[in-house]
Amino acid sequence: MLGFLSARQTGLEDPLRLRRAESTRRVLGLELNKDRDVERIHGGGINTLDIEPVEGRYMLSGGSDGVIVLYDLENSSRQSYYTCKAVCSIGRDHPDVHRYSVETVQWYPHDTGMFTSSSFDKTLKVWDTNTLQTADVFNFEETVYSHHMSPVSTKHCLVAVGTRGPKVQLCDLKSGSCSHILQGHRQEILAVSWSPRYDYILATASADSRVKLWDVRRASGCLITLDQHNGKKSQAVESANTAHNGKVNGLCFTSDGLHLLTVGTDNRMRLWNSSNGENTLTTTKSQLNPAFEDAWSSSDEEG
Repeated sequence: MLGFLSARQTGLEDPLRLRRAESTRRVLGLELNKDRDVERIHGGGINTLDIEPVEGRYMLSGGSDGVIVLYDLENSSRQSYYTCKAVCSIGRDHPDVHRYSVETVQWYPHDTGMFTSSSFDKTLKVWDTNTLQTADVFNFEETVYSHHMSPVSTKHCLVAVGTRGPKVQLCDLKSGSCSHILQGHRQEILAVSWSPRYDYILATASADSRVKLWDVRRASGCLITLDQHNGKKSQAVESANTAHNGKVNGLCFTSDGLHLLTVGTDNRMRLWNSSNGENTLTTTKSQLNPAFEDAWSSSDEEG
């Protein structure tokens, strides 16, 4: 690290390289908190977690057993080592429990009185936190893989839903119906995410290797289809206009909404400029090199 600082001071080293090296060093140093545990409730794998953004105190978990659990993360015991307790759960004996695996849970962004869940049972459910009863249920013809509510919007109450079909569906919590459909993908929609910067901008990821950015007010199609090659490959090339060389099964905006992070079954994570769709060529592989200074490449020949 001292060598990096010295080279940076003399102008011999790109400052971005130093930042990436230090970021990678910190990532490689991460480890599980040894002082905090979480009470075991689920009888199978846990697919999804969400911590409410209002206080940062309560966490939802959804499992492959169809169960949803609400945890209190606060250390009420004041002990150095403690276990986060389950406040309540929607278990197998609950009349409205999901019949199959829960794929996504999300708190309502503006208060903790409501949360949503979606499942392989082809439903999206809106829950009253206080009564643990469903306030609304949206039924779909296909398996639901993902859903997301905008964390910032005050102009709409749309929930974006990705299913086994190639169409993105937008459900309006105010009307209780699906307001409209976004068409453009060729295979199932594996992940959806609203921008934390703009009310109407939505990102979608699909098994067709593509990531699209939409302005949901436009009926003419998507704004941008992300291209890992930044337009430098011939359109005849199979990977042209694709974000990954495989299914894209995850995406997330940075907190400022300026960049989009995507992950695919090609064992790559890519960082994109969300305003113009450019691949920043900051790419990580699934297995980081212990020599942290080489783990983040400043450019990636494969895009």
